[in-house]
Amino acid sequence: MKRVVLYIDSIKLGGAERVTLQWASWCYEAGWEVLLLTRKPLNCDFYPLPHGVKRVIEVPDNSWIRFLGPLGFPFRVNRLKVWLKSQQVCLAIGVTSLPAIKLLLAAWPLCLPCVVSERNFPPLKRIGWVWRILRRISYPWAALHIVQTAEVGSWLADNLGARHQLLLPNPVVWPLQKFDPIVNPQAWLGAVGVSTADPVLLAVGTKADQKGFDRLVRWWIPLALRYQTLQLVILGLGELPYHGRDQQSDLYALLNAHPDLYFRLHFPGHVGNVVDWYDYAQLFVLSSRYEGFPNVLLEAMAAGCCCIAADCPQGPADLIDNDLNGLLVPDQSPDEVWVELLEALLLDRPRRERLSAKALAVRDDYAPSLLKRKFVTALNDVMKSSMEC
Repeated sequence: MKRVVLYIDSIKLGGAERVTLQWASWCYEAGWEVLLLTRKPLNCDFYPLPHGVKRVIEVPDNSWIRFLGPLGFPFRVNRLKVWLKSQQVCLAIGVTSLPAIKLLLAAWPLCLPCVVSERNFPPLKRIGWVWRILRRISYPWAALHIVQTAEVGSWLADNLGARHQLLLPNPVVWPLQKFDPIVNPQAWLGAVGVSTADPVLLAVGTKADQKGFDRLVRWWIPLALRYQTLQLVILGLGELPYHGRDQQSDLYALLNAHPDLYFRLHFPGHVGNVVDWYDYAQLFVLSSRYEGFPNVLLEAMAAGCCCIAADCPQGPADLIDNDLNGLLVPDQSPDEVWVELLEALLLDRPRRERLSAKALAVRDDYAPSLLKRKFVTALNDVMKSSMEC
């Protein structure tokens, strides 16, 4: 049986993690033996493991490698190389920049075919200069680059020599999966004093800066002052610091001039039933500064939630045909434009319903059955080319 390993930093809450699990499931269904390898331990996992997929954790650094810090990286690469050889892996898939680079460096001496996938727009999702050098060296070695948008593919080809590519947007699995923790939106909001009649703007994400949640709060403030029941709910931001920042506190600080609004900005945290929140909200807002391919927007559209999105690089323009199945707002639009558009949608229920009804077409356009065929065929082609070499 063919054995494939998918390598990513963790299975925490996020779009790259969900797609990795989907790919793992597709590989298993295609008859592969599938290993899902992460650097971080099981207690970091948020999503359930697909049937048939074996979960593996990298051996943690011993004391002397930890002592070396960044200088221990070659030893980490060699340890991964030894593991790949011992497991008799015949294909490796690295997801996101740093795992992909490390995997390429480990797989190259073994002549092991390696597929990599960036999950963000590289010019805006910056990595350290050493990692950028290693990426420039290693990315041409990849047997295949899976890209989510044509724009990302062009950048990789022009800047990193990534010539062999598969354009594969994210699939949307309908109905959307539910898993623990299940947080009922009506009950949760009711417990903090929100009426079922109160309108809700919804956003989802774990990285406040990338997702532009500071921008969203700025847009919401004048609307909240004007409409005394309007609520803003942001799912995914936990209470623990992210890169040393308390993201919730940073956003609450934007309300210092309007303390009465503190109780109308809500952070339910991580939930496993996002689909129920899409169904509950009047509007889903994607305020991102950049994306790879926004899973949350795709899923909100599939759930029939009226969506308004910043036309950031990359992905929203692939999903939204402006004023047909959602609203697409030029990325550098001033706050006043956003406030005006949000207010107009909130006050126009027939328009919201029209946009929501058209948005449902993404269920067919991004159906897993269509994308799975392309994915599996591409992997088989990689394996065939490897054997011919």
